[in-house]
Amino acid sequence: MTSWLTIIGIGQDGFLGLGSDAKDAINEAKHLFGGKRHFELVGKKGNVWESPIEQSFKEIDKLKGERVVILASGDPMWFGIGASLCKRYGTKDVKVIPTPSAFSLVASKMLWSLSDTECLTVHGLENERIISFLLPGNKLIILTTDEKTPQRFAEIISELGFGESIITVFSDMGSASESRVESSASKWNNLNISNLNTVAIECLPDKGTVIKSRTPGLPDAVFQHDGQITKREVRAITLSALCPLPNQTLWDIGAGCGSICIEWLRSQSNMRAYAVERNIDRLSIINSNALALGVPELNVVFGDALKEIIGLPSPDAVFIGGGITSGGVIEYCWQNLKPGGRLVANAVTIEGEQRLIDMHDKLGGELVKIDISRAEPLGQFRNWEPLKPVTQFKALKP
Repeated sequence: MTSWLTIIGIGQDGFLGLGSDAKDAINEAKHLFGGKRHFELVGKKGNVWESPIEQSFKEIDKLKGERVVILASGDPMWFGIGASLCKRYGTKDVKVIPTPSAFSLVASKMLWSLSDTECLTVHGLENERIISFLLPGNKLIILTTDEKTPQRFAEIISELGFGESIITVFSDMGSASESRVESSASKWNNLNISNLNTVAIECLPDKGTVIKSRTPGLPDAVFQHDGQITKREVRAITLSALCPLPNQTLWDIGAGCGSICIEWLRSQSNMRAYAVERNIDRLSIINSNALALGVPELNVVFGDALKEIIGLPSPDAVFIGGGITSGGVIEYCWQNLKPGGRLVANAVTIEGEQRLIDMHDKLGGELVKIDISRAEPLGQFRNWEPLKPVTQFKALKP
């Protein structure tokens, strides 16, 4: 059976800018779906996306086998609707005909190599998602939400010590009204921006700016906390044991200030994490840290772990930093961990250590003692001040 569902990416040049395959598919379609702007660009009428869009998907479900065409922007497989529809209907039923994406268009105008550029989207999302990508020399191309987004970017970037960064905004690319404005973040005052815009940022730090690497092991001082924080050196070892991999999910049990799950999210692209914490006063701390460090997508769950993790998506990795001695928590996490998943637990008390020794006896894995000392002033000299020793248990699920 040939593909019955065709997804066509269009640019601001509309129907005239399409190839013959795309034009034929539109002309022969029995059902057209897309946004109002898309129909205006191709001069056709059809089914405008409902809100929520799931309602339109249900209508498409009923049309399986008929000639259905979806109109989308640019490349539908790059932060577009294409991936969602392929997942829903299967690759055998779907054909995609892309046109140059906003990323490709901006890269060609900036003369940037796409392979050396971070391509992001904040469309309908928090603007703070760009924060973890603010690194010296980084080049960013970002799909925005509206005309206010570039101004907010300039504010965020300047506040974080990257005011020298160059922001370039392209509006209505491919149309007769295409425009380009450029300025440093600290001097940004371009308010006359089209609602349809894409932003390019060349990240340049101000003198003295403290750089926050995406490699795990951020300084303790960048986190708000009430004393419940996995210290920097132990945190780096712990993240190494958790082995963050793209598109994977972490359960952080007894999250404290959220340092482990936040660094998990920062380490790779398209990560997911659930921070489970029963101290209500720490919830705002976790959310503040997540926003400040560029991972507002962190899911924060309040309550006792054994109750609240029931029903969460199965994890690829679990970190237990609190509640180790609570009956059943480790066992439930192990039971729900995906095959090939990693379970890591840290303990600083004798009782917690004994619990980890028992789990090591049952599951195998690795048991490690982490002893860290930091040099601290002692009068005119320095002295080694030891941190609390940490017992770490790690197990890989077959």
